[in-house]
Amino acid sequence: MKNYIAAIALSLSCLLANQTKAQAENKNESNSPKWWKSAIVYQIYPRSFKDSNGDGIGDLKGIISELDYLKSLGINVVWLNPIYQSPNFDNGYDVSDYRKIDPEYGTMADFDSLLSGMHRRGIKLVMDLVVNHSSSEHEWFKQSRSSRTNPYRNYYHWWNAENGKPPYRFSLFDINHDAWKYDSLTNAYYLHYFSDKQPDLNWENPKVREEVYDIMRFWADKGIDGFRLDAFQFVAKDTTFPMFPKGFEKDFTRYYAMQGNLHGYLQQMYQQIFSKYDVMSVAEGAGNTFEDAHNLVDSNRHELNLAYAFNGVDIAKPNGYSLLHFKTVFSQWDSAFEHSGWLAIFLANHDQARMVSRFGNDAPAFRTHSSQMLSTFILTMRGTPFYYNGDELGMTNPNFTSINDYRDKVILDEYKHTVLTGGNVQDLLKNFAFGARDNGRTPFQWNTSPNAGFTTGTPWINVNPNYKTINVAVEEKDPNSCLNYFKKLVQLRNTHTTLVYGKYTLLDKNNDQVYAYTREDAAGKFLILLNFSTKNATFNNNHMKGQGKVALANYTDVGKTITLQPKISLRPYEAMVIEL
Repeated sequence: MKNYIAAIALSLSCLLANQTKAQAENKNESNSPKWWKSAIVYQIYPRSFKDSNGDGIGDLKGIISELDYLKSLGINVVWLNPIYQSPNFDNGYDVSDYRKIDPEYGTMADFDSLLSGMHRRGIKLVMDLVVNHSSSEHEWFKQSRSSRTNPYRNYYHWWNAENGKPPYRFSLFDINHDAWKYDSLTNAYYLHYFSDKQPDLNWENPKVREEVYDIMRFWADKGIDGFRLDAFQFVAKDTTFPMFPKGFEKDFTRYYAMQGNLHGYLQQMYQQIFSKYDVMSVAEGAGNTFEDAHNLVDSNRHELNLAYAFNGVDIAKPNGYSLLHFKTVFSQWDSAFEHSGWLAIFLANHDQARMVSRFGNDAPAFRTHSSQMLSTFILTMRGTPFYYNGDELGMTNPNFTSINDYRDKVILDEYKHTVLTGGNVQDLLKNFAFGARDNGRTPFQWNTSPNAGFTTGTPWINVNPNYKTINVAVEEKDPNSCLNYFKKLVQLRNTHTTLVYGKYTLLDKNNDQVYAYTREDAAGKFLILLNFSTKNATFNNNHMKGQGKVALANYTDVGKTITLQPKISLRPYEAMVIEL
């Protein structure tokens, strides 16, 4: 997603100016305890987590076999990527039946066992709900395309060909970047913001909304604990399909996100579902401005619990990024939600490359410390941490060099598009090696056995060659590993509510190497120091004096206390959490 920092800064000033009265009336809303605020969400990409039957694809029984591992991490919520029946063009984000488990993953009985096993261990389960679009193999779409008079016709967006070619819409996944697909059966075009195998549902049709609410009731009645609404900021559309300015695709979310009656749809969803079940609700994407995001999660509006914004993860680029920019983005987001609403904090997910390869340094000399430092950031910020499976090990990008290494059809189509249009293929491959989604989807690294213990068969995508040194079995035995440091971080956050609800204050703002901040409330105060660089750095301490207790540090020779001198030295990628 594009990062609209200028627009966001403007909207922030407007939002803060308009919030004075609301803050006075609801000053402590952000500090009101909720289970989803104190949660630590661990995302499992099931296709790559653990394979139980040797077919090379991770499955539900594989996850069940590792529930004790999840419990050992200390996390208390799992977000599971789609496991519904699907032709798997987009690895489950093209659903053909929302009430069935895809046979590759197992059965509904397996799901029931997984859910009960999680609940017995005090772990809640959040499901991915993919309802901006369905699969083209869903029965709704099969009916919809069968004739113009079919009752399901209006479940999707159609443009009759006799009216000419529809106004251009950009597709994120289409090989030609065209979001309209001609279908000769009824001489009409259908809309697909993503792949042509993922036709967009028509949320303007109340029958579609009722279908979605019924699906949500099905899973909530089974006892799941939340929904992550995939691509939901795009669901509302102007069905007159006006022409957009030439080149709009460069900033397409300005035209796609938060359109029409989206807030009305969410308020209806709240009335139908969220008000009746104790579930977490979070939508992928938070619009174009702070006001957009705030409107999604202000508790007075009765829409969602959490804003999940991309501005942070969009910062990382192949040629590096500015820490000052990084600090500005996260600090602005925090200030916009200081008094009401709540944020998700994350640096990686299934749509991103590996955290340490993008935001840290995956060279052997720096990988462990930089991974630990980034984990410290995620788990000491205000907001609900969303943590991607494998990052607790410091898993890295696999450094794929050939297009044949990739499995993501989106990547393969973009490669074809570049070849067909005479683009620079080598530059594209370099960009893929840094940021392609498959970098974060290589099999989870359990041990030193073949295929990292992920499968006894041939894995659906190649295992990272470094699995013999980066894996659970090795790291569990190393007290200074990424894994054991992560467990300590989780325990620290779970023990101190200050790290959940405490006020965030940025320190040493213009330091381009060190990210320093405090978290403070009536229960306590913490100083967090993070060196984001490969060199020694200095935190300029202008206010704090005395001594602090070192609650956690990623270098092993740090003492139990630290003197708060005017200048505090930090080694490359050093992280310290200091209790004041």
